Amino acid sequence: MNSIHVDAIVQGVADLCIEANCCLGDDVVRALRDAFAKETSALGRNALEQILENADIARREGLPICQDTGLAVFFVEIGQDVVVEGGELEEALHEGVRRGYHQGFLRQSVVDDPFLRRNTGDNTPAVIHMTVCGGSALKITIAPKGAGSENMSALKMLSPSDGIEGVLEFVVETVNKAGGNPCPPVIIGVGVGGTMEKACLLAKKALLRDVGQAHPEPRLAEIENELLSRVNRLGIGPAGYGGIVTALAVHLEVFPTHIAMLPVAVNINCHAARHRTLIL
Repeated sequence: MNSIHVDAIVQGVADLCIEANCCLGDDVVRALRDAFAKETSALGRNALEQILENADIARREGLPICQDTGLAVFFVEIGQDVVVEGGELEEALHEGVRRGYHQGFLRQSVVDDPFLRRNTGDNTPAVIHMTVCGGSALKITIAPKGAGSENMSALKMLSPSDGIEGVLEFVVETVNKAGGNPCPPVIIGVGVGGTMEKACLLAKKALLRDVGQAHPEPRLAEIENELLSRVNRLGIGPAGYGGIVTALAVHLEVFPTHIAMLPVAVNINCHAARHRTLIL
């Protein structure tokens, strides 16, 4: 049995909020450097150079990589042998966001009602996806998601007869419509299967993978490569200035579905693919 006090969760989440927003992951930095090496467009290379410089300054100075520090999205895995003491787990996550966004001087972007649109003043509530698993660990992953890329994401309920080609065409069409709006080079999460909401969750979760890490199943890894190739032939390029690097990676996740359905979700992430994980 692993007893975890809510105070440890609150402080850990506060730290995650600041780290995720100020320190770009090494996998993303490597992918951006590789993109700079292969990009043929002068404007595109200049944009990539500034993106890398910005990330370096943010890390050194403890400043946000982007002014849009996003809505805090959590993926939480709680072991069956974990006991949370001193309060409720979800409220501890929300309190960690309050403290982290305040202590890190991060922009508070959440409104309390999608119609009335009054700012909550502390970037809560967070969006929390919780799963129970075996073991005695509590794994908390934060993925702050800004509006620029989230607004360009999409869902489509395809017919099973549309097949793989229908999925490929929808993903490429979605990225093409987005153009430079989601701050390319982007990382593209694709979820196929399940139900409407499951496909969206798969696409979001796919973005947590290290950039460029292929799907372990070769058949699905081939689809990822084909999508990346088609997307990069669009010519949108870094920051939308044109070039051969529109996306750094495409990550695909699939799930069983109904015989009459083929749900496809595309969740686009900007070049600031922010996420951090804490295990207690």
